[in-house]
Amino acid sequence: MKAWLIENDDGIDALNLTDVEIGDPGPGEVRVKIKTSSINRRDMNTVIAPSARNTPLPRIPNSDGAGEVVAVGDKVSEFNPGDRVASCFFKRWHAGRISPAIMGSALGGAEEGMLSEETILPEGALVHLPEHLNWDEAGTLTCAGVTAWHGLVARGGLKAGETVLLLGTGGVSIFGLQFAKMMGARVIITSKSDEKLERARELGADETINYAETPDWDDAVKDLTDGVGVDHIVEVGGAGTLQKSVGALAFGGHIALIGVLTQGELNPYPLLGKSGRISGIYVGSREMFQNMNAAISANAMRPIIDRTFDFDDARAAYHCMQSDSHFGKIVIRSGA
Repeated sequence: MKAWLIENDDGIDALNLTDVEIGDPGPGEVRVKIKTSSINRRDMNTVIAPSARNTPLPRIPNSDGAGEVVAVGDKVSEFNPGDRVASCFFKRWHAGRISPAIMGSALGGAEEGMLSEETILPEGALVHLPEHLNWDEAGTLTCAGVTAWHGLVARGGLKAGETVLLLGTGGVSIFGLQFAKMMGARVIITSKSDEKLERARELGADETINYAETPDWDDAVKDLTDGVGVDHIVEVGGAGTLQKSVGALAFGGHIALIGVLTQGELNPYPLLGKSGRISGIYVGSREMFQNMNAAISANAMRPIIDRTFDFDDARAAYHCMQSDSHFGKIVIRSGA
């Protein structure tokens, strides 16, 4: 079968499409024909600088993938040939608290990823898909979807009537918008693009802020909330935004800190003064994924796709991610 491999630190254009062998599924394992894979910021950073991330080489990139079960090994109880499934970000995070061993089981990093025509995974690293999703939509859930769900719902405890602030219009933020509206929350979202803000409004965003035109967007958030601030923030803004997020937070509010983008120093005093919480969010468990899928199914929610690329054009998909022009998810179709 064909797979894309990271083989060196020479970046996107050095990705190599080659033949690999994966064998047959062993006890407790499932072989999947991959239909689609989507790109996250973490995946692009791994492709660009694998050594900086201590990624073993060669390595198949991408955590996200959806496909059809083609074979199962002995002792597999949850899946049968023909089932539609998606990969979990971590092979070994089934439920409960994360651990160093779980951290070392991330697909597309410590473990082989999903940018290939087929894969073999333990059954505990797969979930059944919502029936109403097509393959493109199904391939977007693993990282961005679970991250947004973990931050807002599993850790944040989002409730109807609360207010959510989302920074930007990438995959995590757009999933966050959809989940927040699904839960009955009010949503404020930022972007430097008026066109993207208009699209966010079409998806249900209640208020929008162009942060290029309004650099003190934290003050704008407080104005929009009558000085109270927001109950939840999905913090993916990049260097220098965290302090502003604390400023925009309501008393007793929660900031979900999404790792690969959020950087910068923090003066903790304003957070202490508000009795606020900051949680480090690194995707989530299989249990969270299953709970998210149940909510997606119950509400017939559909992930937002920005662009799709053919399997042979995977390099172009990464360049698209690098350009920061996307709204929602970028999907690669395997064609398998």
